[in-house]
Amino acid sequence: MSGSDQVREAIEHLHAAQDRLNACTLIAEDVTADGRPGLLSGITVAVKDIIDQRGLPTTCGSGFYREVPAVSAPAVDRLEGEGAVIVARTNLHEFAYGFSSENNWFGPVRNPWDPATSPGGSSGGSAVAVAAGLVDGAVGTDTGGSIRVPAAMTGIFGLKVTHGRIPTNGVFPLAPSLDTVGPLARNMRTLALLYDAMAKTETGPLPGTIEGLRIVVPRMWVDGGPMEALVQSAFEATIAELRSLGAQVAELELGDILPWGKIQELAGAEAAHVHRAFRAAGQPYGPEVDARLTAAEAVTAVEYLEAQAWRARLIETVAEAFRTADVLVTPAIAQRRKVIGEDKIGDQHYRPVLSWFSALVNHSGNPAIALPLKGFESTGGPPPSLQLVAPWWQEDLLIGVGAHLEDRGVVGFIPPPIFYGDPHGR
Repeated sequence: MSGSDQVREAIEHLHAAQDRLNACTLIAEDVTADGRPGLLSGITVAVKDIIDQRGLPTTCGSGFYREVPAVSAPAVDRLEGEGAVIVARTNLHEFAYGFSSENNWFGPVRNPWDPATSPGGSSGGSAVAVAAGLVDGAVGTDTGGSIRVPAAMTGIFGLKVTHGRIPTNGVFPLAPSLDTVGPLARNMRTLALLYDAMAKTETGPLPGTIEGLRIVVPRMWVDGGPMEALVQSAFEATIAELRSLGAQVAELELGDILPWGKIQELAGAEAAHVHRAFRAAGQPYGPEVDARLTAAEAVTAVEYLEAQAWRARLIETVAEAFRTADVLVTPAIAQRRKVIGEDKIGDQHYRPVLSWFSALVNHSGNPAIALPLKGFESTGGPPPSLQLVAPWWQEDLLIGVGAHLEDRGVVGFIPPPIFYGDPHGR
């Protein structure tokens, strides 16, 4: 199939899936594969509608924000410069301020594993476009888990980079000291190519083994999580499998690495600042984001400074952990199912449940990856997902370990019930 045929097919699939999955805010009509050489030549990509793309409206999934940028964000420029064909802009949680992608203005994004359920957020549309086989890869943002959570809830790969690794220019901010841009894909090869293009780097040779890799389980963080039974059992079984592959697995208490700390005070204060002028002008917000911003506006300067001090202690604790660890390992999410329209998972609000293992990593600034586990095809939902966290600037390590585990069949993509593409393709 030619590159132009692949692009046409992707656009047809995006249109065909829109009523069922609502993954997009805009689907391209006049793009073609122009044959440009590059890392991503001919690869179809969807971009979260909070990231500027020249000549197209950035909506942020909101009821009022409609800006048409004259230039694209660097992440988009770099993808196109390497030959990627951007075929859609994806639906998201309003202003990326949430974890469900149940959008008050564009309608909820629906999970291809079960359209009655959420794909997580805030990059829900990007994750769904990839998981449903509509595009080869996608771009999301991650401020508290907004790439890793939807990647895990749809059974794909998602990479959160070190804060600052990929420029956030041209990305509407949520909490600038936490915001990151990163890739989602159905396999590690495509994920690595997208990352290399956006970070302007080149991933080195992938390791042929994880023998001797020092993996640490932060036990209090893991055991304190509101995990469903399958997630917990799958995690412990995977730890045993990592040991069998030659990894050195140890456990640490790491008491400071335990939600929730001062996450809400820090991220909320920054979000309130970003939206202050819009709020003063009386612009409309959906009920959930409106309530969150109201709470964020009550954060005092003293509370924000206390939150900064907490983050400094968190970073010290993480740095100490990496004196004896190459990577930390946790589940990527505690629960795999969030019903659209319901605020709770079990007896807890869905946000702390879904972000339990992700949000702290944004506050420490480390890179992390969500990896879908194999062997759970018959569980009736997306597979449990593993999170690996690496020292700052060591995305290559995560990509290498992820690729090795994919090669060994420990992790890998399983097509969901609603699927349009080739699971064995890019």
